[in-house]
Amino acid sequence: MAQINRIGVLTSGGDAPGMNAALRAVVRSAIYRGLKAYGIYQGYNGLVDGDIKELQSNDVSNTIQRGGTILGTARSKEFKTENGRKKAYQQLKDHEIDALVVIGGDGTFTGAGIFSKEFDIPVVGIPGTIDNDLYGTDHTIGFDIALNTVVQSVDRIKDTASSHGRLFFIEVMGRNAGFIAIMAGIATGAESIIIPERQVPANKLREHLQETYERKKTSGIVIVAEGDESGGAFKLAEKVNKEADEEYDIKVTVLGHVQRGGTPSGFDRYLASLLGAEAVDALLDNLRSIMIGYANNEIHHVSFNKTIKMHRKVDERMLEVADMQNY
Repeated sequence: MAQINRIGVLTSGGDAPGMNAALRAVVRSAIYRGLKAYGIYQGYNGLVDGDIKELQSNDVSNTIQRGGTILGTARSKEFKTENGRKKAYQQLKDHEIDALVVIGGDGTFTGAGIFSKEFDIPVVGIPGTIDNDLYGTDHTIGFDIALNTVVQSVDRIKDTASSHGRLFFIEVMGRNAGFIAIMAGIATGAESIIIPERQVPANKLREHLQETYERKKTSGIVIVAEGDESGGAFKLAEKVNKEADEEYDIKVTVLGHVQRGGTPSGFDRYLASLLGAEAVDALLDNLRSIMIGYANNEIHHVSFNKTIKMHRKVDERMLEVADMQNY
């Protein structure tokens, strides 16, 4: 096993609050261990193009509280090709980089796993995605603040819903997993929560809403994950209104990319710092093709194969708790 002296780090896929905190931890932990750290800009695109710069401790000063990613991020079509990965490997050789830390989600880890296997490069992943859907970790960097952003937004909308007696359909992110929707729905007392893991036909949703209104409720909140098969909040609201005996006063709000931005929470900063430091130590322990996870308040090493293939989904207990609150 070759000695590791230089570590490259990149952020890839969708941005998530706390990525900068993770980057900071990787850079400073590497320097603390006597290594050099190199920032790779614009994700795998930068790896292919050689957009790489050595980072000093001061380069990541005053970044722990910043959202987004100072390295930039992009989805690279070229890196998905064999020729693109050959270019990326040559760039690592040219910069004498011995190992990589990648911060992102399952797409990021898929590319990293292939690259590591093809060119025998040690790669370790840090889970950075607001969706919280990666197998092997209870928390992903960015989820906590995204959840709180949604909760704060729904609380504000509930004030208007109550004042005007309206029914609001609120669409949140979560194309393949409903963690943001289910946890925000429970935290805000939503009348109904629609997620990819459990489909609710429009007629059943209408019946449920009618029952809640018969219990003297004059307003309501329905939270819809963007991946729901109904077609999203607008189409679902239209179907419910169409099938209702009398029209509801329905409004639709799509929270969109506001969920990705903002200052990372204290927990996201702590988690990112913990996982960033562990990623460097894992590489020095000759580990590779693993994600650094955090479950049951402990660090876990999870193979890329597992975290990619064994998709994490909302469990039945969450669904049960969501159902209970409407009785």
